[in-house]
Amino acid sequence: MKTISPQDLNNFELQTLLQTAIAPRPIALASTINKDGNVNLSPFSFFNMFSSNPPIVIFSPARRVRDNTTKHTLENVLEVPEVVIGIVNYKIVQQISLASTEYGKEVNEFVKSGLTMKDSELVKPKLIKECPVNLECKVLEVKHLGTEGGAGNLVICEVINIHVREEYLNDQGILDQKKLDLVARLGGSWYSRNNADNLFEVPKPLVTKGIGFDRLPNEIKFSKIFTGNDLGILANVEELPSGNFTSTETIHQEAQKLLQQNKISEAWNLLQK
Repeated sequence: MKTISPQDLNNFELQTLLQTAIAPRPIALASTINKDGNVNLSPFSFFNMFSSNPPIVIFSPARRVRDNTTKHTLENVLEVPEVVIGIVNYKIVQQISLASTEYGKEVNEFVKSGLTMKDSELVKPKLIKECPVNLECKVLEVKHLGTEGGAGNLVICEVINIHVREEYLNDQGILDQKKLDLVARLGGSWYSRNNADNLFEVPKPLVTKGIGFDRLPNEIKFSKIFTGNDLGILANVEELPSGNFTSTETIHQEAQKLLQQNKISEAWNLLQK
């Protein structure tokens, strides 16, 4: 394993490494306004939710690495502590990229990117009509993390109103993960797409307690066939089936196919001699 000290990299190298490794990152399309009424729209991938009660999201308009300047979004929320955060999906990803262009303060990125402004209900910044979800937020705090290029500025926001486009709801009126077709940022100019073709579910052990790797039979734990994911599925059962277990590779291959189909009990049955 190669070990790298952050102090041994320049700002650009460190940023590239971290942004490539820590990914995918959701994108906040931040709509803000300054005290003179100038509208700004800009995407940020240093973004996530950190609380649901109260509903808190945080994004970070970092200081530019190349020249240590700050972004209009940061200046705007310091003047008018409100923001609308639009959630980004594949339908508008190219427009979002265009909105990231470093236009002058007087330029409205809504106009440049072809996105549509809508009046918000509780805050001054505009909603983004094309976004599947818009979050109206009040800014609780801006926490500066440093003064050098690359330093983040945490914009801590409380969500006070939520707008969801109805075409992204399922028949029960719940936001549908597959319909959203969200995109996320990776390193460099790379993005990822989260649609029905590449989404998958992993049961969360919230109320159950899996037996764990340590209780797996050696015939299974040291198999040449099973991957770490396979063993993770097998170790998530609450009770180890009784009996002896086979170490035959052919049987393990068949069991692996069942695991890939989420047929866990059938896989365990096959593994028993």
